Amino acid sequence: MNLPNPAELISHMAADLNAHLHKRGITDPRFIGIRTGGVWVAQALLKTLGSEAALGTLDVSFYRDDFSQNGLHPQVRPSELPFEIEGQHLVLIDDVLMSGRTIRAALNELFDYGRPASVTLVCLLDLDAGELPIRPNVVGATLSLADHERVKLTGPEPLGLEMQNLSTASAAL
Repeated sequence: MNLPNPAELISHMAADLNAHLHKRGITDPRFIGIRTGGVWVAQALLKTLGSEAALGTLDVSFYRDDFSQNGLHPQVRPSELPFEIEGQHLVLIDDVLMSGRTIRAALNELFDYGRPASVTLVCLLDLDAGELPIRPNVVGATLSLADHERVKLTGPEPLGLEMQNLSTASAAL
């Protein structure tokens, strides 16, 4: 499978996001990237939009419903939100939407900070494999992968996409 070019996706996403925000009358959204890939996508998106808006970051590790199964991840870092959440229009950005569990965790964390006026979900890739009924408002591309395939975002500059074959990786063990 040929993977799409992230730079081209970001360009289309910027136009789609502008149209979405304009249609909803949102003029001053607050941008939040989910660590790590979502932050990279958010940075690229803000650069393409020509925006110098502050970027909040979320690390949703403690909010995951599978945290007790996975244990403490050594890369857990605090979330940083340099603006109020209460009453704000948020643009929540992630790299890959797969099960929907990361987005659910992000929403839970955001609501612990306050009740936003709205949340617009932006994802570089939607793998259309949702376990939860969560869909992005703005998406770069939708892909259907085999059960043994995964896509990984590389970056931050330049952003890239790598296909990973889980059956090859497990066979090598």
